Amino acid sequence: MKKIFILTGEPSGDKLASEVVKELKKTKNDIQYLSVGGQHLNSIGIKSIYDQKDITYIAFTDVLLNIFKIKKKINETVKKILDFNPDILFSVDSPDFTLRVTKDIKLKKPNIKTIHFIAPKVWAWREGRVKKMKSFIDHILLLFDFEKKYFDKEKIKNTFVGHPILDNLNHEKIEIKELLKGKIISIFPGSRLSELKSHLPILIEFIKKMNEEKIDYRYIFHATDRSKKYLSQIINKNNLENIEIISDEKLKNAVIKKSIFAIVKSGTVSLEVCKYSVPSIIIYKMNFLNFFIAKSFLKIKFVNMINIINNKEVIPELLQNECNAHEIYKTVNYFLKKPDLINEQLKQVNKTIEKLRSTTSSSNEASNVLLSYLR
Repeated sequence: MKKIFILTGEPSGDKLASEVVKELKKTKNDIQYLSVGGQHLNSIGIKSIYDQKDITYIAFTDVLLNIFKIKKKINETVKKILDFNPDILFSVDSPDFTLRVTKDIKLKKPNIKTIHFIAPKVWAWREGRVKKMKSFIDHILLLFDFEKKYFDKEKIKNTFVGHPILDNLNHEKIEIKELLKGKIISIFPGSRLSELKSHLPILIEFIKKMNEEKIDYRYIFHATDRSKKYLSQIINKNNLENIEIISDEKLKNAVIKKSIFAIVKSGTVSLEVCKYSVPSIIIYKMNFLNFFIAKSFLKIKFVNMINIINNKEVIPELLQNECNAHEIYKTVNYFLKKPDLINEQLKQVNKTIEKLRSTTSSSNEASNVLLSYLR
């Protein structure tokens, strides 16, 4: 029986990996799996060697402060993978953890095929990583077609699989007429506590400014199950009646589709808003140390993927000092009063989104690559 070890470092990677495995099982159901995973892989019967939370360190400072703990986990993980002796080590995202493990595995057991899903953002910083990856990665799966040139240059096998968030539009009808009344502005403040602490005061102040004009807008905050309680505590203190919080995924999709505008923290969620043709702006504010580190390394002018691909600000970015209630208020109002500006943004966004989709689905394309190594 063929074996695959699935290596993830955070919940988003766990979810992506589970979708690929679901596709794999449609074609080949006699594969033995083991993982470093979370609830999504667990839900389809794939055991994790330890709790994924043990290695979920995200921000730059988190990695620096936990470097010795991470090294210990890397060594433990390498040993478990070698004991399992898989045909394929399938690593997903979280390069600070997964690629370190993969490198050690390839060094100790070169016959294990190593396939990595979601290329590190070498186009944004540390392009030199590609040369190093050549020695321990057999195949890399790309979200964006423009990434190919970086890996072709070093003759690393690669496949553009498309972005999973763009695979399918949710056409399921949900009866939530009360929630969907009025003009809805969707707000995505982030899910990490650090993001919420930075963004919430600004966003609440923005809503207060909007309410001064007595315009009939409703503001719906999109939360995770974990962040919903914190959001509720802060929002309830401000006694604003035209704010609601949702965390149900199906409900979120229905609300996005009905929204006239969205205020979105920088990240993958902005693509989800784009795929539903909702006009938006991007916001983000981080602590000074993380911002200083990021600014020192990044070689891109924009943070939003639509803007990066087009090399211009299709979607306004309000970052750091510009991420304040007054600037958000000014920018949102400017767009809402200019339908032509909204139409032009959506026209460019939709054109770009089409380039990011694969012919089938990202999970299907990824599973086909894995299968090719099992024959």
